[in-house]
Amino acid sequence: MSLASVRADLARRAPDLEVMVTEKTTETVVIAAGVHGCEPGQIAKTLCIRVKDEEFLLVTKGDARLDNQKSKAAFGGRPKMLGAEDVLRLTSHEVGGVCPFGLPTPMKIYLDISLRVYEELIPAGGSINASVRLPLARLAELCGNDWVDACTVLEGR
Repeated sequence: MSLASVRADLARRAPDLEVMVTEKTTETVVIAAGVHGCEPGQIAKTLCIRVKDEEFLLVTKGDARLDNQKSKAAFGGRPKMLGAEDVLRLTSHEVGGVCPFGLPTPMKIYLDISLRVYEELIPAGGSINASVRLPLARLAELCGNDWVDACTVLEGR
């Protein structure tokens, strides 16, 4: 159902974008980068986070990590990563296929500034073997263009 919801959402809001379904899994950043022949950072991973009583998504560079100090400053409180059950409830996507498209209800989506080093990104597409390749500007447009500085890229990445 989740892959179908992503396809339906993009057909309505971005009919020029294609959901790519591969035979191989793309459920981790490293695996997805290998399948798509790109740097791990180009895989735009979507994190489900709760701060106080607010749940939202953060799309970040594949090799970035949530930084507690930066995210507290960006979101006004201590972030908590959601577990698999809450991720599924919130997004309708299984862990490994979570993306900011095809969501069951509208929700806040933030983009981390770490994404800005790439002109093209590849987020998941609602399934552990689906992805969408799109320009950074298009991702920002589809996600609401709300930028934060909440992550750190590890040395050497």
